[in-house]
Amino acid sequence: MSISSSHPQGVALLLLIGFLILLEIALRFLFGFGNPLLYLADPKIGYLLAPNQKVRRFGNRIEINEFSMRSGPILAKRPDATLRILMIGDSIVNGGWWTDQPNTLSEMLATRLRASKSAPLEVLNASANSWAPRNELAYLKQFGLFDSQAVVLVINTDDLFATAPTPLPVGTDRNYPDRKPPLALVEAISRFLPPPPLSPALQAVYAEGGDRVGANLEAIRQIHTLVKQTKAQFLLVMTPLLREIGQPGSRDYELKARQRLLEFTQSEQIAYLDFLPLFNAASQPENLYQDHIHLNVAGNTLVSEKISQAVLDFKF
Repeated sequence: MSISSSHPQGVALLLLIGFLILLEIALRFLFGFGNPLLYLADPKIGYLLAPNQKVRRFGNRIEINEFSMRSGPILAKRPDATLRILMIGDSIVNGGWWTDQPNTLSEMLATRLRASKSAPLEVLNASANSWAPRNELAYLKQFGLFDSQAVVLVINTDDLFATAPTPLPVGTDRNYPDRKPPLALVEAISRFLPPPPLSPALQAVYAEGGDRVGANLEAIRQIHTLVKQTKAQFLLVMTPLLREIGQPGSRDYELKARQRLLEFTQSEQIAYLDFLPLFNAASQPENLYQDHIHLNVAGNTLVSEKISQAVLDFKF
């Protein structure tokens, strides 16, 4: 009796184990769970992508080089006769898991410029999710400009209100892991669980008072100064949030910040490309977005086209 009664339980257990193994394999090889991009905490930058990573997430290839860029391997010193452009920004430049490596802004810009330039050309991609001007300034101070002849800083409206860099999310926020999960199943399940409450320390960072817009404009000014010191060209690019397009448009506090930015670029003589008017002119601007803030391939195509036109006007 004991053997016959336990037999169905044993079969059920084996079936369950087999199902879990197949599910683990599917989650790993079809979706990339279990192999997320890892982050490093940094006291000044806040965080950056761990160097030398290659992963595939939801079918999209992501490569991080030795300088924590979403780019292939490069030489720290620009090769002779090569035109090198450094793009720096947040998840819009990075492209995240939803963008295949060839469809990132930097790769699309490189493809466009190569069609017009006969010389060897590189477009570097220094970026990480939720970076803002103060993170980007700290990265450039730590790593330099890689002997680039042009720097393209891409921000979005939210970046004007960003708080100071902090390493606190690394290893505590599931979006900034510092180690691989034991199983793909563990990572997949974690995506359906509510996030843990913010620590008091992180709450204090996100509650930063004072003039955040002014602090971020100052960071942009310092980036511009670093670029000028190397006699490189500088372009500031601003992409809007989806809800800013059409009516009612940007909120009052965003309009004020945008006006401050415009006046700042004029007083600092910074080349500035604002995509809000261009996106407003699109027949279906929602088709340019992956979500409320990030661009899809169509959005990257439009933005890379306009940036390439601006870069081609530079005198190298």
